[in-house]
Amino acid sequence: MHRRTWTAVAVGLALACTVTACSSGGGSATKAGSAGTAGSAKARTLTVWYMDGDLSDKAVAAINAAFTKATGAQVKVQIQEWDNINTKLTTALAGDNPPDVLEIGNTDVPMFAAGGGLTDITSQVPDMSAGQTWLPGLIGPATVDSKVYAAPLFAGNRAVVYNKTIWAKAGVTAPPTSFAEFTADLDKVKAANHAADFSAINMPGKYWYSALPFVWDAGGQIAVNSGGKWTGALDSPAAQQGLQAWKTFQNTYSAASSRDVNDRTPDQNALFASGKTSAIVVTSINTAVKDNPAIKDQIGTFPFPSTTPGKTQPVFLGGSDLAVAAKSKNQDLGLAYLKAATSTAVQTSAIVGIDGWTPASTQLLDQTVSSLPPTSQAFFTAAKNSVATPATPGWGTIEADDSINSFLADIATGRKSPAAAAKAFDAHLDQALNATQ
Repeated sequence: MHRRTWTAVAVGLALACTVTACSSGGGSATKAGSAGTAGSAKARTLTVWYMDGDLSDKAVAAINAAFTKATGAQVKVQIQEWDNINTKLTTALAGDNPPDVLEIGNTDVPMFAAGGGLTDITSQVPDMSAGQTWLPGLIGPATVDSKVYAAPLFAGNRAVVYNKTIWAKAGVTAPPTSFAEFTADLDKVKAANHAADFSAINMPGKYWYSALPFVWDAGGQIAVNSGGKWTGALDSPAAQQGLQAWKTFQNTYSAASSRDVNDRTPDQNALFASGKTSAIVVTSINTAVKDNPAIKDQIGTFPFPSTTPGKTQPVFLGGSDLAVAAKSKNQDLGLAYLKAATSTAVQTSAIVGIDGWTPASTQLLDQTVSSLPPTSQAFFTAAKNSVATPATPGWGTIEADDSINSFLADIATGRKSPAAAAKAFDAHLDQALNATQ
């Protein structure tokens, strides 16, 4: 992601899960991994760039301590601001003295890999992952042309947050476990609340985070890569099925006023806090509780059910990866830092235990979910089924120009049919995803 749009929180309140290479890419970790010796490492200092507001000081300190214990080397942390960060990263990676390790938004990794700025760590992945299955939504964007350029650090994702009191008054006393149950529950909530501006579930038309899961759930994809060329795939039968299912769901259960707006205008957390909707698809309960503390004990959560029985809808994972700069003079230490950050101990105690982020692997999700408050557990369950955005620098254009949300709003409002909207947007994907940066 280009800019963090969700906030980490203490697990004690709720989980904050709250959101892009070439053969000419960066240096090879195969050679880098043998550089240096244990003795020389103790006299060296690794420079690491972290983004402001992502990891707490305590979590960073835990990663640094694990790294220093393993190598004897020290760490110099430099916090970076989000404004113009991609320009700053590009400049730093092109220079002769870049930071050794960098935190990069997961969908931005291909941009820097394509420019040759990141070390290829493919050969090191088996050692770093130590048998874990890294989450597809984090490792997918970092894998370009079958080469891995970054390791997963943490993630955030979305689940359904609902008002148990409103649902109980409509006769619904337990969260749904299937899509059919979910729509039946929403039918009851809708029938019990007649205000024109009330939504059984608020689902803005310009909000791809809740729309594309319908496409993925139907077996569709945003785009496909063949021979190094990306082609928009939203006109495929599976994607069309998903888009039509989303339109039907959105038009049926979300107020008509939501079809041509985003999640910020009006703010959907504020709508939920004020009782104008009984459910939203968001990254955590925190903003709604801040807006209206009285609803804290009325809130429940669950992963969005799939149309396939027993499964949940695939989700988009926003988050961060750690990469080693190709021009770093401390390649061996950089790789050791990535290994420390992705270790079971650090992920469990710091990424989850201190900051409440979604950890890097499915195994870690299973190991830590039972320790979370009930309203947090749904986010971890949902994170187990994630889909990666296209691993190409051009995905940055799609996130930045907001074209994907306009495409969806055209469908939600009926300005275009799903087929016509997909034909136009696929043409934009064909151009944007194949553009060189």
